Amino acid sequence: MSVPILPTISTFFIVLSAILVAIGWVLILKRKVDAHKKTMLAAGVSALLFFIIYVSRTVFIGNTSFGGPDHLKIYYTIFLVFHIMLATTGAVFGIISIYTGLKGRLPRHRKIGPVTSIIWFFTAITGVAVYLLLYILYEGGDTTSMIKAIFGN
Repeated sequence: MSVPILPTISTFFIVLSAILVAIGWVLILKRKVDAHKKTMLAAGVSALLFFIIYVSRTVFIGNTSFGGPDHLKIYYTIFLVFHIMLATTGAVFGIISIYTGLKGRLPRHRKIGPVTSIIWFFTAITGVAVYLLLYILYEGGDTTSMIKAIFGN
């Protein structure tokens, strides 16, 4: 079994971002503000790299449909929608968290930061599960690029 390189790389970046968020959380608990700031910015860059790879792959190569058993497709789809909602919410919260931290709006940053981190951990976990379901546990289904879907062959 061979795994596709771009989904593997993008999944690595989302996992890396979650690990960096966890490290950043520990650093702020130890009052290491500068290290926290650098680590959380690195987590944001890692998440952004994931997003760039994901969007590029979606547009030019396409999304891979679930290739597992038909009776599991509805459960996979529900799980995928849950993951997408988490990821979207986590991204918005992440941008707000980074912005409020950089702007020194610490009361708001302290409120939203922990919530953002928890959402991001679940986003990473569900993202890895989607990757495993699409490329490891089952052979991926059809892949069609957005460009081909819009403009035809």
